[in-house]
Amino acid sequence: MAFVNWLKRHLVVIAGLLTLGYMLLPNVVVTVFSFNKPKGRFNYAWQTFSLDAWKDPCGVADMCGSLSISLQIAVWATIGATALGTMIAFALVRYRFRARGTVSSLIFLPMAMPEVVMAASLLTLFLNMGAQLGFWTILIAHIMFCLSFVVVAVKARVMSMDPRLEQAAQDLYAGPVQTFLRVTLPIAAPGIAAGAMLAFALSFDDFIITNFNAGSTVTFPMFVWGSAQRGTPVQINVIGTAMFIIAVLFVLVSIAIGNRRSRQKA
Repeated sequence: MAFVNWLKRHLVVIAGLLTLGYMLLPNVVVTVFSFNKPKGRFNYAWQTFSLDAWKDPCGVADMCGSLSISLQIAVWATIGATALGTMIAFALVRYRFRARGTVSSLIFLPMAMPEVVMAASLLTLFLNMGAQLGFWTILIAHIMFCLSFVVVAVKARVMSMDPRLEQAAQDLYAGPVQTFLRVTLPIAAPGIAAGAMLAFALSFDDFIITNFNAGSTVTFPMFVWGSAQRGTPVQINVIGTAMFIIAVLFVLVSIAIGNRRSRQKA
């Protein structure tokens, strides 16, 4: 009976931990197999522990080149989508204009629409415009795809902001630019950062939209897909593990900075 009562009290925590473990299980498998030395072309069965792939992560031809392209596109797509999405979010929350509700509804379309539909539509647009498929068409497509996610993240943060803080800054003779930089932007920063991180992850990971609009350009997800047809190099697991570790460290640093600021305010 005591165990049943304990289980009832901690059921939510246990369910959360099990869900988190289930979500992280693929990352654990990728990490483990990054230290594998397969006998054949496919890295699907454990053979021997080895650090060879970690010592030479670019040992597979064209892999680091495709990784560099993906990182460049993800960075620029994040900058573009975050800048545009932040402005759109502020406009939707702070201003009243015709078709505001329609625009707000249309923002959610790329999130609800299957990626293959958006990919085919963008490909048709680029072909009708006579654009050459490659780096720039991928970048434009990624900005359009990530824009909605940034708007949603920033909009949620802006809606929760207290306008009296900005009014107080104006009462203290702060100009519009000074109020925005010292009051509005710091308060909205968590939402903007969340939207930027989401945009980066979506852009770096995207395959369907990229595959339609890439032309001869090969990004890292496309390289992984192509390699899976012939074999799966261990270096792919190395890159995946490194990206996962960097993401976790980034989140931990963000949490530490947030906790430090909270203690300073207290």
